[in-house]
Amino acid sequence: MDRFLELGQDIAKLWSVYNKFYLEGIANTLILALVATLFGCIIGLVCGVLNTIPYAPNDNLFKKILLKLVRAIVRIYVEVFRGTPMVLQAVFIYYGLPYFTYNQVAFAGNEGIWIASIIVVSINTGAYMAESVRGGIISIDPGQTEGAKAIGMTHVQTMVHVIMPQALRNIMPQIGNNYIINVKDTSVMFIIGFMDFFAKHKFLVGLNGLYFPSAVIEMAGYLTLTLSASFLLRLIEKLMDGKSSYKLASQDALAMSAGTYSHPEREPFAEQNKEYESHAAKAQRERIRQELKYGTPKGDR
Repeated sequence: MDRFLELGQDIAKLWSVYNKFYLEGIANTLILALVATLFGCIIGLVCGVLNTIPYAPNDNLFKKILLKLVRAIVRIYVEVFRGTPMVLQAVFIYYGLPYFTYNQVAFAGNEGIWIASIIVVSINTGAYMAESVRGGIISIDPGQTEGAKAIGMTHVQTMVHVIMPQALRNIMPQIGNNYIINVKDTSVMFIIGFMDFFAKHKFLVGLNGLYFPSAVIEMAGYLTLTLSASFLLRLIEKLMDGKSSYKLASQDALAMSAGTYSHPEREPFAEQNKEYESHAAKAQRERIRQELKYGTPKGDR
């Protein structure tokens, strides 16, 4: 118990002295994760759509070759960036581009570190999102595409107005997962000097030597960031789903009495709107109820 008390005192001391540094690290982490996730989603959306453009056997040879080449490039990009660690991707981009361009392309200063970090995390996120978008598109019933083509919609119109709105809802959980992963994986950007939440922790530990108390602050901070993101994403998904139940509305007094709407727990016509019910409709309703109860009178047959 004394050890836990000592731990709490160390944490309070660290936070009281270095809270500004921790908050700067949190802000850098959030900005990088948000911007990189946004750019990654755009990259993934473009790659996913390009990967699902159809072509028929009777299409011209140039179109088929072009689409196959595009798909091959997208496949290589996805496999390379999904199959290698992000920390190595950061090294290759931050140090590799200046090496191969003889320092014509270099990331100088703090601004250069920010640009390189955004590029690395965005490209990595885009590789994962490309497959998510492709899966979301092919998960939509093909009959919807056929129906859109039947009414004269082009492929672009079909994608924009029919397929993508539904696919976006399907891939929303994966977008949230990638954002949460990026919040944590920005920590590997310290390899190129990016001062995120984890890098601030490493820097402060070098000053005071309180490694474990500082790590507890890190753990609590990352957990707060990810739990908050999960809550917001579930709220967004719920808003996208809309209401869970709907009621049929009709201003036609005879529409419901014609048998187009009924309720299993009410008698016939009980749900009819009295506001729009005319005298003739009341008489017809009463006549039909009598027929159901006693049978059709002989004179009306």
